[in-house]
Amino acid sequence: MELVRGTDHDRYLSVLYAPDDRREALFALYAFNAEIAAIRDRVSEPMPGEIRLQWWRDVLATGNKDAGAGHPIATSLLAAVEAHRLPLAAFDNYLEARIFDLYDDPMPSRTDLEGYCGETTSALIQLAALILDPDEATKHAELAGHAGCAQAIAGLLRLLPIHRGRGQCYLPRDILSAVGTTPEDFLAEPESQSSRQAVQAMVALGREHLAAFQRKAGSLPPSLRPAFLPLSLTAAYLDRAERGKDCMSLLRKHFLMLRAASRGW
Repeated sequence: MELVRGTDHDRYLSVLYAPDDRREALFALYAFNAEIAAIRDRVSEPMPGEIRLQWWRDVLATGNKDAGAGHPIATSLLAAVEAHRLPLAAFDNYLEARIFDLYDDPMPSRTDLEGYCGETTSALIQLAALILDPDEATKHAELAGHAGCAQAIAGLLRLLPIHRGRGQCYLPRDILSAVGTTPEDFLAEPESQSSRQAVQAMVALGREHLAAFQRKAGSLPPSLRPAFLPLSLTAAYLDRAERGKDCMSLLRKHFLMLRAASRGW
Protein backbone atom coordinates (compact mmCIF):
# COMPACT_ATOMS: atom_id res chain seq x y z
CA MET A 1 0.00 0.00 0.00
CA GLU A 2 2.78 2.43 0.92
CA LEU A 3 4.65 1.71 -2.30
CA VAL A 4 1.56 2.39 -4.44
CA ARG A 5 0.69 5.52 -2.48
CA GLY A 6 4.18 6.88 -3.09
CA THR A 7 4.60 5.93 -6.74
CA ASP A 8 1.09 5.74 -8.22
CA HIS A 9 -1.21 7.95 -6.19
CA ASP A 10 -4.06 7.82 -8.70
CA ARG A 11 -4.35 4.04 -8.46
CA TYR A 12 -3.84 4.25 -4.70
CA LEU A 13 -6.93 6.46 -4.44
CA SER A 14 -8.93 4.10 -6.65
CA VAL A 15 -8.23 1.12 -4.37
CA LEU A 16 -9.78 2.97 -1.44
CA TYR A 17 -13.13 2.62 -3.23
CA ALA A 18 -12.76 -1.16 -3.54
CA PRO A 19 -14.24 -3.64 -1.04
CA ASP A 20 -11.95 -4.37 1.89
CA ASP A 21 -11.45 -8.00 0.91
CA ARG A 22 -10.18 -7.00 -2.56
CA ARG A 23 -7.75 -4.24 -1.61
CA GLU A 24 -4.75 -6.39 -0.75
CA ALA A 25 -4.81 -8.07 -4.17
CA LEU A 26 -5.25 -4.74 -5.96
CA PHE A 27 -2.35 -3.19 -4.07
CA ALA A 28 -0.21 -6.21 -5.00
CA LEU A 29 -1.11 -5.81 -8.68
CA TYR A 30 -0.39 -2.09 -8.71
CA ALA A 31 2.83 -2.49 -6.70
CA PHE A 32 3.99 -5.01 -9.30
CA ASN A 33 3.26 -2.45 -12.03
CA ALA A 34 5.19 0.24 -10.15
CA GLU A 35 8.12 -2.14 -9.65
CA ILE A 36 8.30 -2.98 -13.36
CA ALA A 37 7.90 0.66 -14.41
CA ALA A 38 10.89 1.59 -12.24
CA ILE A 39 13.31 -0.91 -13.79
CA ARG A 40 14.54 1.53 -16.45
CA ASP A 41 15.68 3.93 -13.71
CA ARG A 42 17.49 1.18 -11.80
CA VAL A 43 19.65 -0.22 -14.56
CA SER A 44 22.40 1.36 -16.65
CA GLU A 45 21.99 -0.99 -19.62
CA PRO A 46 19.00 -2.78 -21.15
CA MET A 47 20.31 -6.31 -20.54
CA PRO A 48 20.12 -6.19 -16.72
CA GLY A 49 16.59 -4.87 -17.16
CA GLU A 50 15.68 -7.80 -19.38
CA ILE A 51 17.11 -10.16 -16.76
CA ARG A 52 14.83 -8.61 -14.14
CA LEU A 53 11.81 -9.00 -16.40
CA GLN A 54 12.75 -12.63 -17.01
CA TRP A 55 13.01 -13.20 -13.25
CA TRP A 56 9.40 -12.04 -12.92
CA ARG A 57 8.38 -14.33 -15.77
CA ASP A 58 10.01 -17.28 -14.06
CA VAL A 59 8.48 -16.51 -10.67
CA LEU A 60 4.99 -16.14 -12.11
CA ALA A 61 5.34 -19.24 -14.24
CA THR A 62 5.91 -21.40 -11.17
CA GLY A 63 2.53 -20.47 -9.69
CA ASN A 64 4.15 -21.17 -6.32
CA LYS A 65 3.91 -18.53 -3.60
CA ASP A 66 7.25 -19.72 -2.17
CA ALA A 67 8.99 -18.81 -5.44
CA GLY A 68 8.86 -15.13 -4.52
CA ALA A 69 10.21 -15.68 -1.01
CA GLY A 70 12.27 -12.69 0.05
CA HIS A 71 10.49 -10.33 -2.35
CA PRO A 72 7.33 -9.00 -0.68
CA ILE A 73 5.75 -7.75 -3.91
CA ALA A 74 6.27 -11.11 -5.63
CA THR A 75 4.88 -12.98 -2.64
CA SER A 76 1.79 -10.77 -2.51
CA LEU A 77 1.26 -10.91 -6.27
CA LEU A 78 1.49 -14.71 -6.38
CA ALA A 79 -1.06 -14.90 -3.57
CA ALA A 80 -3.40 -12.62 -5.56
CA VAL A 81 -2.91 -14.67 -8.73
CA GLU A 82 -3.81 -17.85 -6.87
CA ALA A 83 -6.73 -16.40 -4.91
CA HIS A 84 -8.37 -14.76 -7.92
CA ARG A 85 -7.23 -17.18 -10.65
CA LEU A 86 -5.62 -14.41 -12.66
CA PRO A 87 -4.42 -15.47 -16.14
CA LEU A 88 -0.65 -15.85 -16.26
CA ALA A 89 -0.66 -15.12 -20.00
CA ALA A 90 -1.69 -11.53 -19.26
CA PHE A 91 1.37 -11.07 -17.06
CA ASP A 92 3.64 -12.67 -19.64
CA ASN A 93 2.34 -10.35 -22.37
CA TYR A 94 2.69 -7.38 -20.00
CA LEU A 95 6.32 -8.20 -19.27
CA GLU A 96 7.06 -8.74 -22.96
CA ALA A 97 5.62 -5.31 -23.80
CA ARG A 98 7.69 -3.69 -21.06
CA ILE A 99 10.92 -4.65 -22.82
CA PHE A 100 10.28 -1.63 -25.05
CA ASP A 101 10.82 0.67 -22.04
CA LEU A 102 14.41 -0.49 -21.67
CA TYR A 103 15.53 0.72 -25.10
CA ASP A 104 15.49 4.04 -26.93
CA ASP A 105 13.92 2.71 -30.12
CA PRO A 106 11.10 5.00 -31.34
CA MET A 107 7.53 3.72 -31.33
CA PRO A 108 7.00 2.53 -34.93
CA SER A 109 3.31 3.24 -35.46
CA ARG A 110 -0.04 4.05 -33.91
CA THR A 111 -0.90 0.34 -34.08
CA ASP A 112 2.24 -0.52 -32.12
CA LEU A 113 1.44 2.15 -29.53
CA GLU A 114 -2.10 0.85 -29.07
CA GLY A 115 -0.72 -2.67 -28.75
CA TYR A 116 1.74 -1.51 -26.09
CA CYS A 117 -1.03 0.28 -24.18
CA GLY A 118 -3.28 -2.75 -24.50
CA GLU A 119 -0.72 -5.18 -23.11
CA THR A 120 0.20 -2.87 -20.22
CA THR A 121 -2.43 -0.45 -18.91
CA SER A 122 -5.47 -2.15 -20.44
CA ALA A 123 -4.26 -5.46 -19.06
CA LEU A 124 -3.91 -3.94 -15.59
CA ILE A 125 -7.49 -2.69 -15.74
CA GLN A 126 -8.77 -6.08 -16.86
CA LEU A 127 -6.79 -7.88 -14.15
CA ALA A 128 -8.12 -5.47 -11.53
CA ALA A 129 -11.62 -6.09 -12.84
CA LEU A 130 -11.09 -9.86 -12.48
CA ILE A 131 -10.11 -9.31 -8.86
CA LEU A 132 -13.22 -7.23 -8.21
CA ASP A 133 -15.88 -9.20 -10.06
CA PRO A 134 -14.71 -11.98 -12.40
CA ASP A 135 -18.16 -12.67 -13.84
CA GLU A 136 -18.68 -9.06 -14.93
CA ALA A 137 -15.05 -8.50 -15.91
CA THR A 138 -15.24 -10.87 -18.86
CA LYS A 139 -18.17 -8.91 -20.27
CA HIS A 140 -16.29 -5.60 -20.34
CA ALA A 141 -12.92 -6.49 -21.87
CA GLU A 142 -13.49 -4.08 -24.78
CA LEU A 143 -14.10 -1.22 -22.36
CA ALA A 144 -10.86 -2.08 -20.59
CA GLY A 145 -9.06 -1.91 -23.92
CA HIS A 146 -10.17 1.63 -24.74
CA ALA A 147 -9.84 2.77 -21.13
CA GLY A 148 -6.27 1.51 -20.94
CA CYS A 149 -5.26 3.20 -24.19
CA ALA A 150 -6.68 6.54 -23.08
CA GLN A 151 -5.12 6.32 -19.64
CA ALA A 152 -1.74 5.16 -20.95
CA ILE A 153 -1.55 7.91 -23.58
CA ALA A 154 -2.31 10.54 -20.95
CA GLY A 155 0.40 9.01 -18.76
CA LEU A 156 2.96 9.04 -21.55
CA LEU A 157 2.24 12.70 -22.21
CA ARG A 158 2.71 13.50 -18.54
CA LEU A 159 6.08 11.69 -18.60
CA LEU A 160 7.19 13.39 -21.81
CA PRO A 161 9.89 15.56 -20.15
CA ILE A 162 11.42 12.48 -18.49
CA HIS A 163 11.33 10.48 -21.70
CA ARG A 164 12.90 13.33 -23.63
CA GLY A 165 15.70 13.47 -21.09
CA ARG A 166 16.38 9.77 -21.67
CA GLY A 167 16.14 10.01 -25.44
CA GLN A 168 12.95 7.94 -25.56
CA CYS A 169 10.11 8.65 -27.97
CA TYR A 170 6.74 6.99 -27.38
CA LEU A 171 4.98 9.13 -29.99
CA PRO A 172 4.51 6.90 -33.04
CA ARG A 173 6.68 7.52 -36.05
CA ASP A 174 3.65 7.71 -38.38
CA ILE A 175 2.03 10.43 -36.26
CA LEU A 176 5.28 12.38 -36.21
CA SER A 177 5.63 11.97 -39.96
CA ALA A 178 2.09 13.27 -40.50
CA VAL A 179 3.03 16.59 -38.86
CA GLY A 180 6.37 16.81 -40.66
CA THR A 181 8.87 15.73 -38.05
CA THR A 182 10.91 12.72 -36.94
CA PRO A 183 11.57 11.10 -33.55
CA GLU A 184 15.04 12.66 -33.50
CA ASP A 185 13.76 16.18 -34.23
CA PHE A 186 10.85 15.76 -31.79
CA LEU A 187 13.28 14.96 -28.99
CA ALA A 188 15.75 17.69 -29.93
CA GLU A 189 13.24 20.51 -30.59
CA PRO A 190 10.41 20.30 -28.03
CA GLU A 191 9.20 23.84 -28.73
CA SER A 192 9.02 23.59 -32.51
CA GLN A 193 5.65 23.91 -34.23
CA SER A 194 5.81 20.35 -35.51
CA SER A 195 6.59 19.01 -32.02
CA ARG A 196 3.61 20.86 -30.57
CA GLN A 197 1.41 19.52 -33.36
CA ALA A 198 2.62 16.01 -32.61
CA VAL A 199 1.60 16.41 -28.97
CA GLN A 200 -1.80 17.69 -30.11
CA ALA A 201 -2.19 14.61 -32.31
CA MET A 202 -1.31 12.36 -29.37
CA VAL A 203 -3.89 14.17 -27.23
CA ALA A 204 -6.46 13.62 -29.97
CA LEU A 205 -5.68 9.90 -30.02
CA GLY A 206 -6.13 9.72 -26.26
CA ARG A 207 -9.47 11.50 -26.53
CA GLU A 208 -10.55 9.13 -29.29
CA HIS A 209 -10.10 6.14 -27.01
CA LEU A 210 -11.64 7.98 -24.08
CA ALA A 211 -14.73 8.77 -26.15
CA ALA A 212 -14.97 5.13 -27.24
CA PHE A 213 -14.93 4.12 -23.59
CA GLN A 214 -17.49 6.73 -22.57
CA ARG A 215 -19.97 5.68 -25.27
CA LYS A 216 -20.40 2.31 -23.55
CA ALA A 217 -19.41 3.22 -19.99
CA GLY A 218 -23.05 3.29 -18.91
CA SER A 219 -23.03 -0.51 -19.00
CA LEU A 220 -20.18 -0.70 -16.48
CA PRO A 221 -21.48 -2.20 -13.21
CA PRO A 222 -20.59 -0.47 -9.92
CA SER A 223 -18.63 -3.55 -8.85
CA LEU A 224 -16.01 -2.84 -11.55
CA ARG A 225 -15.75 0.93 -11.07
CA PRO A 226 -12.65 0.86 -8.82
CA ALA A 227 -10.68 -0.79 -11.65
CA PHE A 228 -11.60 2.05 -14.00
CA LEU A 229 -11.53 4.99 -11.55
CA PRO A 230 -8.07 6.31 -12.54
CA LEU A 231 -9.65 6.99 -15.93
CA SER A 232 -11.80 9.68 -14.28
CA LEU A 233 -8.69 11.90 -14.31
CA THR A 234 -7.71 11.22 -17.90
CA ALA A 235 -9.76 13.96 -19.58
CA ALA A 236 -8.24 16.54 -17.24
CA TYR A 237 -4.74 15.21 -17.87
CA LEU A 238 -5.24 15.39 -21.63
CA ASP A 239 -6.54 18.97 -21.34
CA ARG A 240 -3.45 19.93 -19.41
CA ALA A 241 -1.15 18.20 -21.88
CA GLU A 242 -2.77 20.17 -24.68
CA ARG A 243 -2.01 23.40 -22.83
CA GLY A 244 1.50 22.33 -21.89
CA LYS A 245 0.67 21.98 -18.19
CA ASP A 246 0.64 19.02 -15.84
CA CYS A 247 -0.22 20.23 -12.35
CA MET A 248 -3.52 19.04 -10.87
CA SER A 249 -4.36 19.59 -7.22
CA LEU A 250 -5.00 16.60 -4.99
CA LEU A 251 -8.39 18.09 -4.12
CA ARG A 252 -9.34 18.13 -7.81
CA LYS A 253 -8.28 14.49 -8.15
CA HIS A 254 -10.38 13.51 -5.15
CA PHE A 255 -13.40 15.33 -6.57
CA LEU A 256 -13.18 13.78 -10.03
CA MET A 257 -12.67 10.29 -8.65
CA LEU A 258 -15.47 10.62 -6.10
CA ARG A 259 -17.87 11.78 -8.79
CA ALA A 260 -17.07 8.80 -11.01
CA ALA A 261 -17.20 6.41 -8.05
CA SER A 262 -20.66 7.60 -7.04
CA ARG A 263 -22.25 8.23 -10.43
CA GLY A 264 -20.21 6.29 -12.95
CA TRP A 265 -19.47 7.89 -16.33
